[in-house]
Amino acid sequence: MSAEEAVSGSRGAWASRTAIYAALILWSVICLFPIFWTVTTSFKTAPDVTQGHLIPFVDFQPDWRGWRSLGLSPDTIGEISTPRAEFLKRFWNSVIVATSASALAVVLGSLAAYGLSRFSYRFGFMRNKDISFFFLSQLILPPVVLALPFLVLYKELALLDSRVGIILIYTLTVLPIVIWIMRDQFHGIPVELEEAALVDGLSIWGAFFQIVLPIALPGMVAAFILSLVLCWNEYFFAALLTSTSANTLPVMVASQTGSQGINWWSMAALSTAAILPLVIIGIVLERYIIKGMAAGAVK
Repeated sequence: MSAEEAVSGSRGAWASRTAIYAALILWSVICLFPIFWTVTTSFKTAPDVTQGHLIPFVDFQPDWRGWRSLGLSPDTIGEISTPRAEFLKRFWNSVIVATSASALAVVLGSLAAYGLSRFSYRFGFMRNKDISFFFLSQLILPPVVLALPFLVLYKELALLDSRVGIILIYTLTVLPIVIWIMRDQFHGIPVELEEAALVDGLSIWGAFFQIVLPIALPGMVAAFILSLVLCWNEYFFAALLTSTSANTLPVMVASQTGSQGINWWSMAALSTAAILPLVIIGIVLERYIIKGMAAGAVK
């Protein structure tokens, strides 16, 4: 290879790499802009919102109006605040409901996925692949179709406006996703490991807990995080099946309207406070999420 060809090849590689990084940076800006807009709007006043000011300290002077409406500004944080008490109530409702439903879905979904990946089932004309597709097909059904049946059922069971009722329906909602993810996880674990454990004297449950579960843990964490995000942000069933006691943060965000329209600063401050826990969880558990999503991709 001549020197000119080497220089031309290096220039082509550099140009290709530059184009890839430029596209990634552009896509990152597009994805992060809604979060940037939400955070900055929480520090805007009404004129700044209506005039479309974007850059703090350049287009507008940040103000604590949005956070003050929630009782979370520096000048109100030490005082008794009814809006802050209401926010904390909805926040803890979201924490309890989302974590409980996600944990329950991961436990039940992991057991179902393990059975589908290791044993052969027959339910009428349905086999393992048909059963797996049946679970996955539940995601196709629009939630509004289930509104009336669940409303009548929850009224009869006295589960309206209760955390238990929301936990149960959220578990049912995210369970197909957990089964789908964990089935691929268990398919990626060699059966020979369990057979060797059985030869060594372990039971099926012993092999599952001591051999399979530690290997599949990153996938379970990834499934838990995905379920947590979906449950945390769910609005339809929370608005339909709750009224005062079990309302979650998405319902509270949607209620930030006044007689003169939407209080964008209050809604943005509330949305920022709702996003922050998920961001922290994502940063802390990032390595588990990557491992979980990558596991089973290469067999």
